[in-house]
Amino acid sequence: MTNKKNILVLSDPPAAPGYLPRVRYLCDYLVRQGHQVTLLTEQYGTMDFVHSYPIVTIPMYSGGTIDWLMKTVWTLLTDWHNRAFAKKYLSGAAVYQAKPVDLVLCSAFSDFPLGAGLRIAQALNVPLICDIRDLDEQVDDSRYQYHHQSAWIMPFRRLYRAIHIRRRNKVLRAANAITTVSTWHADFIKNLTSDSVPVFTIYNGYDAAQFYPENIPTDRFTITYIGSLFDWQKPALALVQQAIEELNQIFKSSNPPILIDLHTPQDRPVPHDRLGDTIRRSGIMLVLTNTHTHGMLTTKFYEALGCEKPVLCVPSDQGALSELIQYTNAGIATDDKEAIKAFIMDQYEQWKKQSFTRQHTRYRENFSRENQYDQFYRAYLQR
Repeated sequence: MTNKKNILVLSDPPAAPGYLPRVRYLCDYLVRQGHQVTLLTEQYGTMDFVHSYPIVTIPMYSGGTIDWLMKTVWTLLTDWHNRAFAKKYLSGAAVYQAKPVDLVLCSAFSDFPLGAGLRIAQALNVPLICDIRDLDEQVDDSRYQYHHQSAWIMPFRRLYRAIHIRRRNKVLRAANAITTVSTWHADFIKNLTSDSVPVFTIYNGYDAAQFYPENIPTDRFTITYIGSLFDWQKPALALVQQAIEELNQIFKSSNPPILIDLHTPQDRPVPHDRLGDTIRRSGIMLVLTNTHTHGMLTTKFYEALGCEKPVLCVPSDQGALSELIQYTNAGIATDDKEAIKAFIMDQYEQWKKQSFTRQHTRYRENFSRENQYDQFYRAYLQR
């Protein structure tokens, strides 16, 4: 490969519990292919993962509720967070003058650090690529960001949402190119920008070194959910729990019970280096969505795909996720309780015969992180 670049990557902190696998693995693959990568992020949490590139962290809050509240209000009024972050980076001139930056890549789910990425790219006179992992509009009222929605706080949420969207769109229109995680996101973003800004879909994926098929016999059958659990997902979870209870009532004491295993960041989180084994020991991987969501292709779906574990998606999002599940033969997406029970029973019977489950998928390799890098390379670095 030719045309090696020095790439400055901005993102929100890749710390526990999310760890931002899309960002981390992309940085790893860029380094493996000979590019120089520096990850620039806000100082927050512990980055307790192995990485092959330098991580520069910038402290933005001195600690304490009052400091956070004052800076949050000032950010709402003046975009302080992005402005101050960019200024702190640029004031450390030696950071980038020693290795002149060729490209700024900003991966974000919010307006921070998009605004900082634009300011830095303009100051260094280099191209800006925006990688958009989420959009406020993909769920009504940004409910994917919040666990609870008190009536009194909703007007403030909507005000923040409107300001964030306006600032985000300003950056997207100034970007040299944009990547995002689904065709729905790509189509939505194209309506916000001009034809001169190319928009590419690069799906999330799985790291083949960690998420791979392996038949591990177990003495119990579990339906496993890993990830945050928001209010808009709870009706789907209740439906699955009801289906499990009805099946267990039929079994009574004649068969081992079907168990549901919930791992959320607040309760029983799974360490990132044990995710693969947790998935491989599961009978079914559960994905919870909602018909009011758009283009939300959770990383846990790809990780289950990498391990060839059957996926139960409840309900069908009637969009990108259910289409992808069908395309890869990864499992089922439905809100029909009888269909849920039938799918669980099929996998349960497989487990009873061989003490493990295995879903024979299609096109699995297309969604590896290495393939994700190849798409990124063809879109931006081969030019």
